[in-house]
Amino acid sequence: MEVNLEELTFEEQEQLKRNVFLTTLEEIKAWARSSSLWPLQFGLACCAIEMMGTGGSHYDFDRFGVIFRASPRQADVMIVAGTVTKKMGPILRRLYDQMPEPKWVVAMGSCATAGGPYVKSYSVIKGVDQIVPVDVYIPGCPPNPAALIYGINKLQEKIRYEAKTGKRVTGS
Repeated sequence: MEVNLEELTFEEQEQLKRNVFLTTLEEIKAWARSSSLWPLQFGLACCAIEMMGTGGSHYDFDRFGVIFRASPRQADVMIVAGTVTKKMGPILRRLYDQMPEPKWVVAMGSCATAGGPYVKSYSVIKGVDQIVPVDVYIPGCPPNPAALIYGINKLQEKIRYEAKTGKRVTGS
């Protein structure tokens, strides 16, 4: 049955606008992806304790659709929490390469974002963005669980924005 919009009254047109949802397949996929993130835990130092606290009952990361995975082949987000040394760099890259597309990276804490207090050490990488592309930076030493939740919410917004515009946005 085909409906001519000009024949409808103003009230019927308003009712139609409230009850009909128009979108694209890409936006639906982005909504589904952003609402069910499966992060790979890459906890290396004290920030990992805060990441574990976020998954606990008090902060309940599951309510945001975030379920931690133990395998990179099942994950779409890598949360790097802590100091990345030059020995860990190749392992981090290998795990990132094993993740299926689309994939995102969150750098959690000052060590993962810029080397932290160990920036002068010869063995510490001055930010995980030198190894893998980072989508969200969460500052702090260590950042509390609320900051990680905020960072994941920003990542969800970024995923939806990229689907809407078709542009890939780097580092926020």
